[in-house]
Amino acid sequence: QVRLVESGGGSVQAGGSLRLSCAYFGYTYSYYCMTWFRQVPGKEREGVAAIFTGGGSTYYADSVKGRFTISEDSAKNIIYLQMNSLKPEDTAMYYCAADGSGNCPPLSAPERYNYWGQGTQVTVSS
Repeated sequence: QVRLVESGGGSVQAGGSLRLSCAYFGYTYSYYCMTWFRQVPGKEREGVAAIFTGGGSTYYADSVKGRFTISEDSAKNIIYLQMNSLKPEDTAMYYCAADGSGNCPPLSAPERYNYWGQGTQVTVSS
């Protein structure tokens, strides 16, 4: 049984930083695509960043390139999302998701991901 647990959310002012963590447990496959999504009430879920644990390839939404960095601590089974230069538009519930197909699905396809965490709230004020 795969389980993902997000943490690290909070409230910050525009221009500030936060680091989100996604701890994962019970994985069966050798490699996973680990992805951060975010969602605002009334809007569709948006892919933010992904990392493929088999080779370390990373992918970012255009809206966060240059500001966010996704990384992995394989020894601790934790995926991080370092968020710098935060904007009010980044305010959302952030979810960690995993897919074991062997490649990273597009960030635009949350339906392709098999496992999801409970989410952690990020609020950025101006």
